[in-house]
Amino acid sequence: MPSPESNALESNSPSQSLESPAHSLQQPMDEPPLWGSYREGIERAIAIAVHYHRGQRDKAGECYLLHLFRVMLSCDTPAAQQVGVLHDVLEDTVATPAVLVEAGLSNGIIEAVILLTKPPEMPYSHYIVRLSKNQLAAEVKRNDLRDNYSIGRVAYRAEATGEDAMRIQRYVLAHQFLSGNVDESTFLTRMSGLE
Repeated sequence: MPSPESNALESNSPSQSLESPAHSLQQPMDEPPLWGSYREGIERAIAIAVHYHRGQRDKAGECYLLHLFRVMLSCDTPAAQQVGVLHDVLEDTVATPAVLVEAGLSNGIIEAVILLTKPPEMPYSHYIVRLSKNQLAAEVKRNDLRDNYSIGRVAYRAEATGEDAMRIQRYVLAHQFLSGNVDESTFLTRMSGLE
């Protein structure tokens, strides 16, 4: 039986156990998973997210992967689900676009994940306007924002109430813009005092 420390993948064949010599997909946790062993893009995207986000916590101390899964499950299409589970992998981990290419993800998926990665020097409002031009990125960002400011998850820390209140205002305003409830000019004007 594989040890809990191994990253063994279960066989699709019911006659083949994890103990059989034919099962050769075991790897130590410190090595990248075999992305190509997954047939479906969504499985590869989940494997990448789990590998790179493993151990991360959100501002409330919860497992960060849960946020990624909620965003993924709130998306309407398989392509958006792949982008949803990967939306923070380039921004919050050491993963690079090359990892996504090696995994065989489509150019459209990779482009949307890159657009969802906010460059450190870019103002938040410009980042939102830039990604709004891509349908996949915009859908995922709307779902990401909805999860980020949900009442059960929102971080409102005693030592950072002003910062947290401004972040929530940015999230709500960005969601309104991405949902078509405010135009770009109004969005940029309202965001000017929040950045």
